[in-house]
Amino acid sequence: MLWFDHHVEVVSPGGPFGAVNVDNFGEPGVVDYRNPILAEAMKVLGMVQRFGFGIPTARRLLREAGHREPEFRCDSSWVYCTIKGLP
Repeated sequence: MLWFDHHVEVVSPGGPFGAVNVDNFGEPGVVDYRNPILAEAMKVLGMVQRFGFGIPTARRLLREAGHREPEFRCDSSWVYCTIKGLP
């Protein structure tokens, strides 16, 4: 995560995976997991509430706080998210 005066950038290595691709990244209901066993273990341990709700929840919370929509860019190796400051 990189913090700047007017925005924050979140960079995640790995890029989209499985059913998720560059064209459908961030679409509601489109999810996949590199390690489904680890994902299920995190859910059982209470570290995850529901799968596939991270981006929609972040969008909603930013909107409710008066922020702009987060901007997502991805390629085969990385996912980038830019969160701009208040308008």
